[in-house]
Amino acid sequence: MSETRTAGMATEAGGDPASSGIQEPERVIIFDTSLRDGEQAPGISLDPVEKLEIAEQLARLNVDYIEAGFPVASQGDFESVQAIARSVHGPAICGLSRTHLSDVDRCWEALKDAGRARIHVFISTSPQHMEFMLQMSPEQVIEETRRAVARAREHTGDVEFSPQDATRTSFDFLIEVLQNAVDNGATTLNIPDTVGYGIPWEFGRLIGKIRKEVTGDYGISTHCHNDLGLAVANTLAGIEAGSRQAEVCINGIGERAGNAALEEVVMALRIRGDQFPNVTTGINTAELARTSRLVSRLTGYPVQYNKAVIGRNAFAHEAGIHQHGVLSDRSTYEIIEASTVGQEGGQIVLGKHSGRHAFSSSLEKLGFKIQGEALDRAFTRFKEFADRKVEITEADLEAIVAEELGADVVEGYVLDVLEVSGGNASAPKARVVVRRGTETFEASSEGDGMIDAACKAIGTATSVDAKLVDFKVSSVTGGIDALGDVIIQIESGGVKVSGKGVSTDVVEASARAYLAAVNRLARSAHRKAAPGGEPLTLGVTP
Repeated sequence: MSETRTAGMATEAGGDPASSGIQEPERVIIFDTSLRDGEQAPGISLDPVEKLEIAEQLARLNVDYIEAGFPVASQGDFESVQAIARSVHGPAICGLSRTHLSDVDRCWEALKDAGRARIHVFISTSPQHMEFMLQMSPEQVIEETRRAVARAREHTGDVEFSPQDATRTSFDFLIEVLQNAVDNGATTLNIPDTVGYGIPWEFGRLIGKIRKEVTGDYGISTHCHNDLGLAVANTLAGIEAGSRQAEVCINGIGERAGNAALEEVVMALRIRGDQFPNVTTGINTAELARTSRLVSRLTGYPVQYNKAVIGRNAFAHEAGIHQHGVLSDRSTYEIIEASTVGQEGGQIVLGKHSGRHAFSSSLEKLGFKIQGEALDRAFTRFKEFADRKVEITEADLEAIVAEELGADVVEGYVLDVLEVSGGNASAPKARVVVRRGTETFEASSEGDGMIDAACKAIGTATSVDAKLVDFKVSSVTGGIDALGDVIIQIESGGVKVSGKGVSTDVVEASARAYLAAVNRLARSAHRKAAPGGEPLTLGVTP
């Protein structure tokens, strides 16, 4: 058979290695279907503006293909695909189509303005789907495949064909359908494990057998679902067997249990190059975490804390042995350099499993430099406290040290007055009055919003110049009068601290959280300015 692959895909390795002795890396095409299969997840409904925003971020991520939607499904989906085709540059834009000729034409109508466009035609081929869904005979499925692929090829030279539920399809019939697709112009054959039925070694063998049996000029792709938790494993097995396109979704979203997660497939190929020699992708991995957060925010699907690569805990450590290792060298327990995926590595979470090394390191970051018996007493108190509380905060550490060692804690600022105004007719403004002891400090500021203005005013009043690192809002109670719980993290002079505020007014809760963080910065600076400590770096006088 011809081993040539379709335009945009690497030619099969092994052409003429004698010429240089060095094999050129083969490109694995990353085909993102977050906006099509991902959006089919229950409860997700993106409008055209939201889909365009995600598509633009996918372009920054540098995916090769964006499957923008299913144009015949609705007018909204048609408009979304059309807008993406007209506006997003870099990746090729793909639309999904059934085998009805009118569907194929409608798909092309949405795609035709793209710089590069692909029509993705599919039809079911498993006995279950043909009998209960299509109510068609195998012969009718083959004829539909021929007609639809040929029509798609009239519109574009880039045509993908998928036999839906391929892993439950008779092998001989699957080969017959695929061969007819290639013979009528399909340039990519996608093998969908539509219901997540495949097992990695079985799926890998299937890809290898298809490459051997189907002749012609085509590329081969995989599209794996996660019903048995094997979507990524099956995708990697397919790549190992010779597929050079992976159909994936950000955060693994999609029908039922979801699709293979883009971030996991890409990083597995990158980290385990020994198992995938001379294979590469064009993904800008530094954009992975940002893309994950955007998709999570717009779809409303949260990312599980322990999600591989982009989860909140992916680079966090609580166990004492792990913390000791990571504090010595991150490579002891982190196989991915966190910054390469847009994350922060070596995050130490204090809890009952933490050890003395992590405890001491965390105290030093807060400005406490203690050792010997004093450290032993504080650590013992910490362990007792940790048995009663899941996660220890910076405020908890300060309280423990103050209790055990009699450490002085500088008096903090108190919020006396907060006035804010905003709307779309004038710039948001805020005025604050804060008090520390008998002194009061007043300041006013404008901002991008009322919360931003309030935080800036507090920074001016307290003479603290800090950068906002993280901002989280959650509801403590239900109903229209619910309490808003705000956690803010700020950084100044290399020191990161967090503050928490609660109020029925989210602006007030944010201001209180920001002021709490400022007070912690002040306490840290106060300790550093103590005899033998480092000079005071903050504009806060203790």
